[in-house]
Amino acid sequence: MDAKIGQFFDSVGSFFSGSDKIPWCDGDVIAGCEREVREATDAGSEDLKKECLMRLSWALVHSRQTEDVQRGIAMLEASLESSAPPLEDREKLYLLAVGYYRSGDYSKSRQLVDRCIEMQADWRQALVLKKTIEDKITKDGVIGIGITATAFGAVGLIAGGIVAAMSRKK
Repeated sequence: MDAKIGQFFDSVGSFFSGSDKIPWCDGDVIAGCEREVREATDAGSEDLKKECLMRLSWALVHSRQTEDVQRGIAMLEASLESSAPPLEDREKLYLLAVGYYRSGDYSKSRQLVDRCIEMQADWRQALVLKKTIEDKITKDGVIGIGITATAFGAVGLIAGGIVAAMSRKK
């Protein structure tokens, strides 16, 4: 019972704090990944370069900087155009979904994560991301309803005040 109560308070707390379970990445990691890509390019190893580019894409879409996230999305979309094994495409689609989630495009993110789940129905990362997206959409909807209700309440209060003031004049 105590565990259920703890879970409830954790979920309420995360609802209001906006936290999610998707990791963040800082600029130092991105710089390290960029260095790895340069070194792999200089070495001439195409497989190593692809691997380093995937790590860089991961770091970019997990960044707190909007420009980095957009760069990661562009890299992943460009790499999806070339044919790749389904497992590699699944990973790229997942990272794209994370990128779109981080940039606030929740519907695009949900479409991509659904494609990942179609490829592998029991993929835990994709299922967690889907729940995170749905929770964010629900939270934004609740906040939107609250703002709308507050606005209508304020308009009603002002209108009521005007009507009361007019009735006193008569």
